[in-house]
Amino acid sequence: MELPAVNLKAILLAHWLLTTWGCFIFSGPYAWANFTILALGVWAVAQRDSIDAISMFLVGLAVTILLDIIHISIFYPRVGLSDTGRFAAGMAILSLLLKPISCCFLYHMYRERGGEVQVHIGFLGPSPERSAYQTIDSPEAPNDPFAGPENRGQGTRGY
Repeated sequence: MELPAVNLKAILLAHWLLTTWGCFIFSGPYAWANFTILALGVWAVAQRDSIDAISMFLVGLAVTILLDIIHISIFYPRVGLSDTGRFAAGMAILSLLLKPISCCFLYHMYRERGGEVQVHIGFLGPSPERSAYQTIDSPEAPNDPFAGPENRGQGTRGY
């Protein structure tokens, strides 16, 4: 299934607007969590080729889904809600409902930028990436062009 092309700036603008309206009634941790993640979204817009920026924005947006559920359920006022309060709560809930859809679009953008899904079983498993770093007890001999002849497999010459 091919997702329609959605601009990252449009996602960012929509969530910024809804978060700003939601902050009329929910402030403090709600505002800090959401605006921090939106700052990661600005980073993802500024660095169009960065896989790290888009992945951090995606993961952060996914985490704020849980945080918003907790925050709205705890701090939703039960009595005496004005029209402004109902509007603000509705915008916070709408933002929460749009976040999974935004995560789907962000995941699609992540894959377009070259990101791969890597599944690691536990933290102690071997990393699928290999680097040029070699450990001391590595079975492979180092390829050092400046090493002496004894390290290159050549015999020593007498003078």
